[in-house]
Amino acid sequence: MAKLLVTGGAGYIGSHVLKQLISAGHEVLVYDNLSTGHQHALLGAPLIVGDLADRALLSEVFAQGNFDAVLHFAAHIVVPESVSNPLKYYGNNTRNTLQLLELSNKFGIERFIFSSTAAVYGIPETGQVHELSPLLPINPYGASKMMSERMLMDLSSASSLRHVILRYFNVAGADLQGEIGQETPEATHLIKVACQAAIGLRPGMKVFGDDYATPDGTCIRDYIHIDDLARAHVAALHYLLQGGGSQIFNCGYGHGSSVTEVVRVVKHLSGVDFPVELSVRRDGDPPMLIAANDKIKKILGWQPQNDDLELIVSSALQWERVCAARASN
Repeated sequence: MAKLLVTGGAGYIGSHVLKQLISAGHEVLVYDNLSTGHQHALLGAPLIVGDLADRALLSEVFAQGNFDAVLHFAAHIVVPESVSNPLKYYGNNTRNTLQLLELSNKFGIERFIFSSTAAVYGIPETGQVHELSPLLPINPYGASKMMSERMLMDLSSASSLRHVILRYFNVAGADLQGEIGQETPEATHLIKVACQAAIGLRPGMKVFGDDYATPDGTCIRDYIHIDDLARAHVAALHYLLQGGGSQIFNCGYGHGSSVTEVVRVVKHLSGVDFPVELSVRRDGDPPMLIAANDKIKKILGWQPQNDDLELIVSSALQWERVCAARASN
């Protein structure tokens, strides 16, 4: 059993990882400002409500914690907002990560797991990227994460800290037991948006471009179920606890689905032919973005258990129905 500090543990990804960490027998403490997360998503785990910019509070948490590892999820993640308000993203995603790393170093933390993103790759020359592909982010969100990755790598080189950086591709779906799911305000994720349109929480949805160099003209993405992503974090923690060295891993299935395919599956599973409006391309959308995942399978022994688009969508649909029923009561 390890004692863990989990920043951003009340959010979408953090809460699913938290649930699996607790199931694995670890002791957790969540640090979250609840700006986009929800206390009920913690399922009873202890919480300190605080901002990563609050150095005094964060220092107190470290001083009393005696943590074996830090798992860092807290971040802003909306790409269009990062373009219109870049300093917000560099402030929270980069500067606050710097402060977290400073305190981790001060208090002798030797293991650190960082929540990163495929946005660090930008628009790759090929549809599938591996961990050594060039990092060429095209928006402040991706750049802020890339900077945090570099700080973490440099600190590890200069200290006893060992890290795992997990680069997420398109995370979707909800806890298969129905206890938690994605509750991000004003979410822009395709599967969530389509599911909300299917159950009437949105009047419809937009498809941004149908003239890409893909089989049906719409963008292709590698959708990974949230529970599989959470299992990757647990595997990464156990790897570090067993003495593993610093590593970077892509988190995806190694194949993708197009926007048109996703919409078709949501309509099929929901039985609702919701309106879909064709809109112009968004700046910076690569035609295809798929993870090469051989490395995480080989080193961590990670194997997907929910690699099925219909399963991903059905779990997301069920969760949206739970949220809608909760809101109506």
